[in-house]
Amino acid sequence: MFRAIGNILILITLVGMLTPASIGLIIFYPFCPRLCYKISDYIVSVCARRVFRIMRVYKKFRLSFYKDNFEKLPEQFIVLSNHQSLLDIPIYMNFFPDRDVRFVAKDALGKSYIPLVGPMLKSHGHCFIPRKGGTSLVMQRIDSFSKRCLKNKWNPVIFPEGTRSKNGALGKFYSAGFRRIADATKLPVAICVVDDGYKINDIMHVMENMHKINYRAKLLKVCPPAETKEDQLALLEEAQTLMQEQLDKWRNCAEA
Repeated sequence: MFRAIGNILILITLVGMLTPASIGLIIFYPFCPRLCYKISDYIVSVCARRVFRIMRVYKKFRLSFYKDNFEKLPEQFIVLSNHQSLLDIPIYMNFFPDRDVRFVAKDALGKSYIPLVGPMLKSHGHCFIPRKGGTSLVMQRIDSFSKRCLKNKWNPVIFPEGTRSKNGALGKFYSAGFRRIADATKLPVAICVVDDGYKINDIMHVMENMHKINYRAKLLKVCPPAETKEDQLALLEEAQTLMQEQLDKWRNCAEA
């Protein structure tokens, strides 16, 4: 009973906080991209942090950032990470608060049923990969995205699994997107990992499991640019190994 009332109060609070920004994006997106960019910045820098604080206070939501290797980060870099939930996007925006990160995501996210998400990501210049249209169109999108990242000093984030993990297990890593960005940008690579997001990877489980998780993000290693195909494939293999080792450590500690 009390949990249900608490969930309702949280939803009312979140809707009240995000609705004005959402309406502003929907109204101004077609003809005022500069204003939408500012609204999106407000959502990322202010609203997202407030949402996490509300979740922490009222739902015992825990968020742990491990930044041991941050002093090794260059001015600009590619982020390689596993993928567990839609919250990975605001998580990384807050994990790198002083860096502009931009994501490679499926185009369905740009057409999201959540009114806030699509316009915000579009106005911020993220890369949307179409399900249909062939390899040529996908590579054109990634090439355009890579140029925008270099021009604006953005840090591209790519999830080589290509989709969210439903059970937290690492999926197969696909190399094409990462290799295209690496070739186009020649940027160093920050290998990162997140965990526990898979427990709230759909709307039905967000309120149910929010108090049970410790959403963690960690920078594992900073690597120099991988310029050849062999180096890029080796880096992906190393990234998958490092991610799995860290996930095992976290989960073994939780079980101990």
